[in-house]
Amino acid sequence: MTTQAKKLAKPPAAYARIIRGLCSWLLRRGGWTYHFKLPESPKYVIIGAPHTSNWDFVLMFLVSRAAGLRVNWVGKDSLFKGPMGNFMHWLGGVRVNRSSRNNFVQAAIQAFEENEELHLILAPEGTRSKTGHWKSGFYFIALGARVPILLAAVDFPSRHLQVDFALMPTGNVKADMDIVRAYYAGKRGKFPDQQGEIRLQAEIEPDQQEGLQPKDE
Repeated sequence: MTTQAKKLAKPPAAYARIIRGLCSWLLRRGGWTYHFKLPESPKYVIIGAPHTSNWDFVLMFLVSRAAGLRVNWVGKDSLFKGPMGNFMHWLGGVRVNRSSRNNFVQAAIQAFEENEELHLILAPEGTRSKTGHWKSGFYFIALGARVPILLAAVDFPSRHLQVDFALMPTGNVKADMDIVRAYYAGKRGKFPDQQGEIRLQAEIEPDQQEGLQPKDE
């Protein structure tokens, strides 16, 4: 399993201020508001829902940069090879070996262990289409790395995005997911008919909790 260096490259402060101002302006022009409350921990997994449109990623990028939060994302080894490797790191990329599902979870946990600060963003629905359950990777990564899960919710009818609740996973999947379901209750994506059910495969098959190895991520 492969992860990157302990200190992720960051953009210059002047550049970050320019990007922050531009993103704030774009959100105001679009009529969007947001509320941010970050955990004290320098490391956490961020999940966003509902995910029904590519605009969700655009909004999350704009809001996170407007709030001064630099998020990290995971990418395959091949993205970090050659002259583009340093650029991908600079963009917040975290290199992992995704040759197997189990490797992905364990490599992400290792990335948390090797970095002093990491804000790893994942889309638990995994697709814009309606699904019967969420992918479990985000939960088992946070549980294995002993870091909180920061919940981000987008609501298109009110044009509001909130990132303000951190949940420390306990290992009791159903109890933890009941809290997650309550947080996202009433939130509507751009295409509400494409929203899937908020539950993990581990709730359906409890044996998947053993060894922190979900089958669906």
